Amino acid sequence: MEELEKEAEEMMRIRLSQILINEEYKAGRFKVPVHLALGHEAIAVALNWVLEDNDRLILSHRNMAYNLARLGKLRPILDEYLLKLTGLSGGKLGSMNLINPARGIIYSSSILGNNFPVAVGVAMADKISGRECVTFVLGGDGSTEEGSFYESLVMAKTLGVKLIFLVENNEWSLGTHILERRCQIDIQKMTGSVDIPYFKIKDNHVHKYFEILANVRESALRESNPICVEVMVKTLGDRKADDGHYINYHAGPTPSVDVTKHFPGGILRENEEDPIFVVSRELGKEKILEISRNVMKELKRELT
Repeated sequence: MEELEKEAEEMMRIRLSQILINEEYKAGRFKVPVHLALGHEAIAVALNWVLEDNDRLILSHRNMAYNLARLGKLRPILDEYLLKLTGLSGGKLGSMNLINPARGIIYSSSILGNNFPVAVGVAMADKISGRECVTFVLGGDGSTEEGSFYESLVMAKTLGVKLIFLVENNEWSLGTHILERRCQIDIQKMTGSVDIPYFKIKDNHVHKYFEILANVRESALRESNPICVEVMVKTLGDRKADDGHYINYHAGPTPSVDVTKHFPGGILRENEEDPIFVVSRELGKEKILEISRNVMKELKRELT
């Protein structure tokens, strides 16, 4: 239970950090596009706990939760979005290309699917040099439509590299639900066609995610083989339009999330689509309220 409380604290820090970033965004303070990842906290925290010091992490445009998880601070990331010299990358990278080499994040791409072949190259270089590490590469469900995804699967399998494809499937394409725009894509069949192991995880249980990813990492390291993990997420903060149609904000602020409305507690949806709600069922709402208040105190202290 103590470990779960620590994981819940980390998720709450990422959740409340994003809610505060959303407030800055609604106030019009950013001059670069920012992609919130409300609802992605469980997978970000689980992966952060799994990564070893030598491992590599290659991200996509929606990298906020992972950068917050790896850094453990809000101020340098917020300042980066504000293009300040005190930002994580000195205000030079903004949001979609934000990296943190000191914590293993060596590349982030604003180009859909661009990071997959880069990850294959990184993993290949590490194999040639004999470096004992695993590379994780993040993509969304939309990136699996790109030819670079399948080509990277083929090349990763051919080279026998220690590479884990992590696909966040939030079922949205910009502001449109994916099923309104295209046919279903069966990622398991795509990976199976080149004999790459596939795992699908859902339900937003942070500790179960940690255990699964730890086993997947160990397998990739032991077998020198790529693996694909598809994680079902909900990018929270969508809203219902006047015609009853749900709209996802994709980039930009979400008007449906407000710090005065969603603090304390930080819960945005009372079902398993919200990882904070999932962990509250085990720890209890009072413990979650206690954690949220303590985390907010630390964040406010950091921002003063």
